[in-house]
Amino acid sequence: MIIIPARLKSTRFPNKILCEIKNMPMFIATAKQVEGIDEICIAVDDEEVLKIALKYGFKAILTSKDHKSGTDRINEACIKLGLKDDEVIINVQADEPFIERENIAKFKEFASKCLKEEAFMASCFKKTNSKEAQDSNLVKVVTDKYGFALYFSRSKIPFEREAFKEDFKAHLGIYAYSVANLKEFCSFQSSNLENAEKLEQLRALENGKKIKMLEISSQSIGIDSREDYERALSFLKGMG
Repeated sequence: MIIIPARLKSTRFPNKILCEIKNMPMFIATAKQVEGIDEICIAVDDEEVLKIALKYGFKAILTSKDHKSGTDRINEACIKLGLKDDEVIINVQADEPFIERENIAKFKEFASKCLKEEAFMASCFKKTNSKEAQDSNLVKVVTDKYGFALYFSRSKIPFEREAFKEDFKAHLGIYAYSVANLKEFCSFQSSNLENAEKLEQLRALENGKKIKMLEISSQSIGIDSREDYERALSFLKGMG
């Protein structure tokens, strides 16, 4: 199942999920982008947002306003939906209205396989360059030779004391986990690294859990700020 956590009062860009993209609210545009790949549920924290989701024909569930992360919101949704522990959940952020359908389909297949093996969670990245890697809003990841994440950071990693001869890896905020692993993750205490970087995936790494990374090619624009939204509108205009 794909679950889209949709928080109304985003810290950096309040009410961004209601901003119009493709003549509809952003979170609906995201849901439509991945429609048909798997069953979809939108986990919301506001009655009016719930009504909008239902109006567009999507399954939606009301969750607490107090969750500090989308993962905690998804965990509550799984409990309310009564999902089995072995159900694989794909977390697609509500601010990814341009994520390519083929990439989500590819990621679903990848996650279904690696979660049965040694991975606790799955996520993905795309290649980027040294200049783009300087942007603190662009989360970077470094991986081992087996494709497991070593660390995620808003800083530029690795640090180039000498010229880095490989591409940098830009993390895309798409995750997959079983319901059982999601419950375990949410039982962990919020970690120091997580709080410092404001990256919840670091909680898994600090608890010794493995995150398997899939490389994809993507032109998607995640919308974290008003500047990102303006860039997205320009992107749409350029598409005609």
